[in-house]
Amino acid sequence: MKSNKDIASYALDALRKAGADHAQCIVTSGKLDELNVDGGKFSLLRTLFTSSISLKALKDGRKGTITVNNLDKDTVDRAVAECIEAAKASVPDEAEAISEKINNEDFQTGVLTPDRDRLFDRLQEFLDDIGKNYPKVMIEQLISSYSKTETLLMNTNGVEFSNTSGKYNLGILFSSHENEKTSSFMAYDFDFADLDRKLIDFGMMNTLFQESEKQINTKPLSGKFTGKVLITPACLDSVLMMAVGNFMSDITIIDGTSPWISKLGKQVASSSLSLSTIPLDGRIVAGERFTGDGYKSGNMELITDGVLRNFVLSNYGSRKTGFPRALNLSQNYCVKPGNTSLNELIAGIDRGIVINRFSGGVPGTNGDFSGVAKNSFLVENGRITDALSETMISGNLIDVLNNITGISSETICDGKSVLPWMLCDGVTISGKQQPGN
Repeated sequence: MKSNKDIASYALDALRKAGADHAQCIVTSGKLDELNVDGGKFSLLRTLFTSSISLKALKDGRKGTITVNNLDKDTVDRAVAECIEAAKASVPDEAEAISEKINNEDFQTGVLTPDRDRLFDRLQEFLDDIGKNYPKVMIEQLISSYSKTETLLMNTNGVEFSNTSGKYNLGILFSSHENEKTSSFMAYDFDFADLDRKLIDFGMMNTLFQESEKQINTKPLSGKFTGKVLITPACLDSVLMMAVGNFMSDITIIDGTSPWISKLGKQVASSSLSLSTIPLDGRIVAGERFTGDGYKSGNMELITDGVLRNFVLSNYGSRKTGFPRALNLSQNYCVKPGNTSLNELIAGIDRGIVINRFSGGVPGTNGDFSGVAKNSFLVENGRITDALSETMISGNLIDVLNNITGISSETICDGKSVLPWMLCDGVTISGKQQPGN
């Protein structure tokens, strides 16, 4: 078996011969060039080859699935046998299905011809820029890579989608140091498709380095109050992920626990919030082109002017609940920018905090959350004042989305999402309790 298509065709044929009524196969192969920096110095250069095959078999309404990381014939044969056995052992479910054939298509996304020498030069420039502009910042670890991946999806209904995609990525873990003092760690990563500009100018890099140096000297928050939280783009992605997972996705819609299950077409958030997923947008590097269910992807509105437009349901979730299937299953979030500048948002805060990272458990199904605001700053009388040591925040995610008081006109694109700063009211903010208090 020489190609992904040969492997997929063989696996589907083997699944049919083993008794599958319907089957789907996804074959992925790729190459990853990775360059590591540890302690501010280049430490590792390696090339990794990746491969996997994911099988799904339906037999008498029963589903079996398996994924293995080898594409040789013996491994595929074993995977086929195990997939069929898993199907036989499962419970029948009429909602299980594979996609029907509409129009097959081949895609190419991202950068398919990398310039590795130019990438190395940009990384060296990146390190030099940090050392020059942010001398207190220490890079704990940096991993930069170029990956090229070929993915093929086929099923027994004749569906066939393929995508060849390539992208650069940079992920960095850093903190700032001065004598014996140190800031909290901060992690950030972004995807990019070209090497035409400095890496330090991507995403929120400059802002996060500046704030990291300020975080060396922090102060504890005194007391407890209910106020405003300015969520930066670095943090907003995780907030949106929690909201989508809790209120809009398969698990809570299927089991009926989502507070939004009866809210399609109704107001669920502030009218200032418009949220969509945009894998086909040109700002997204190598975004999804077809779903793991076997459907061509499209951009999709989730919330428009605060009104819930769509759930994020797989084909199975759609068939199980009767709600429409999502046009994509990506996390390429885009929030429509507002008409207020970031400086104006800050100027309108009487008392609150800026938060770059949230550390806490997954909110309850009702939206209640509690955790620690990391890499945060106090805002008083319209001015950012102290860098804060660990500060507790709590509230309800549904209330937060309904109490949005401003969205910045500025946005940040990290190659995966396009997000503004979002100001929310009604969050409980408290300093860490000291012994005896």
